Amino acid sequence: MGSFDLYFLGWQIIDFPVLLMLGLGTLLGIIIGALPGLTAIMAVSIIVPLTYKMPPIVSILMLLGVYCGGNYGGSISACLINIPGTPSAIMTGLDGHPLSRKGKAGLAIGMATVASVVGGIISVFVLAAFSPVLANLALKFKSLEIFGVALFGISVIAYVSPGSTLKGIMAGLFGLLLATIGFDPNTGAARFAFGSTNLLGGVDFVSVMIGLFGMSEMFANIEKTKAERDIGFLQDKVTKTWDAFKYVRKLKAVILRSSFVGVIIGAIPGAGGTIAAIAAYGLQKRVSRHGHLMGKGALEGIAAPEASNNACTGGAMTPLLALGIPGDAVTAVLIGAFIIHGIVPGPMMYTSNPEMVSAIFIGMFLANIFILVIGMPGAKYISRLLKIPSQILNGLIIALCIIGTFAVKNSLFDTGVMLVFGVVGYLMSKAKIPKAPVVLALVLGPLMEENIRRWANLAEGNYWSEFINSVITNPVTLTMVIATLVVLIAPIVTKKKHLSEDDINFSSDETASADPNEIIFAEKGER
Repeated sequence: MGSFDLYFLGWQIIDFPVLLMLGLGTLLGIIIGALPGLTAIMAVSIIVPLTYKMPPIVSILMLLGVYCGGNYGGSISACLINIPGTPSAIMTGLDGHPLSRKGKAGLAIGMATVASVVGGIISVFVLAAFSPVLANLALKFKSLEIFGVALFGISVIAYVSPGSTLKGIMAGLFGLLLATIGFDPNTGAARFAFGSTNLLGGVDFVSVMIGLFGMSEMFANIEKTKAERDIGFLQDKVTKTWDAFKYVRKLKAVILRSSFVGVIIGAIPGAGGTIAAIAAYGLQKRVSRHGHLMGKGALEGIAAPEASNNACTGGAMTPLLALGIPGDAVTAVLIGAFIIHGIVPGPMMYTSNPEMVSAIFIGMFLANIFILVIGMPGAKYISRLLKIPSQILNGLIIALCIIGTFAVKNSLFDTGVMLVFGVVGYLMSKAKIPKAPVVLALVLGPLMEENIRRWANLAEGNYWSEFINSVITNPVTLTMVIATLVVLIAPIVTKKKHLSEDDINFSSDETASADPNEIIFAEKGER
């Protein structure tokens, strides 16, 4: 097999029916991802049983279409109703929703679409060209390096969270406490379950996410007056999505930088799109001259997380294909689909089944093209669902939150957890405490605990000497230490002005009501 055969062999087994199912999978992923409470992992999980009788190539590419489409679809609901359809779209709503409320929902969704497609395509090229290198890098990560990545994620969210850094850290610590509920990963002893068998496996992440970002938003909407509920994009059509292409050249550095952040983080097993989106958003806020405008509808605040979280798809497939290790929760489900069809992901795939590997490269590239073709013109049709009167809309979204939570494990207990965190999220909004750190810490908590305890056991009491030795001998450890210190010290050094919740939710001052993009591009001379 020639050096370039791997990139063309897949066309031998990709025909029109395969392309049709790939497009259908992408469409289903976008729809499910856009619905509040239904995540990308839920979308893939729901579709997997439907692919049992399909040929392997059809099944795998359809599921990859669902994966890519679902990852992007969450940005639609994040922009329109400030409820991320998927956890990785948490940061997108920070700027997407304010821009939509300014009557530019089409531009917000258009930029999310373009950034997602570019990020996804870049990740496919990186996956195809450098998967052995990235796989080897991820394989070399030991316990201390993985802990460092997780700690870096927590430090980033403390920096980018609306309000004070202290409140961001408090929210993160609350999430870490939640992550300790359930069986101890080392000893197997039950912790903080309070006698409930439902908590032995820990607090369900989907339930917490839907409660904090879905149900709490509905509680807030119900509290508002009719005039408050009906302002903003609900009175405007979602149009001019193609206008986003006017800004691509101006934001090319943001999109490219964030895409590579997503690829790298996606290739680290256990990381994922949520961490990538937060890291890219935090990096952009740190390097941008207009970081103080992010959170008020800045296009760079949409482009950065969307390019990054969609670039994670190619990154997460790297350890899956090369090592047989899932890069995130969705690829963990995909492993099951591979095995069902007699395909064992891992290094041997590149020699025993190169046609499938090549088809995956080609299929993921085409899935991103389908996202562009479907997402740009389809946004206005999806937005029509939000023209429903607010009372009915709130009821429908509450029903979707409940059904979506129940569908994960068919558990009424998880539905109750979602309702509890809906109240918690509502109270946090009232106290102006950011909610994103809770979700991130809940994701990172088990990863941090497992790896730091494993490293501590291997150190056998010589913690300081082992840490110094790791920093000296491993550049990854040193990089994570420096990056974390920079992010934590930056607010003190630069005396960063944090945004309040009122700033994000359209305070009446001139800066909040104005389009921040006019300020940004006018200063660049690109208006």
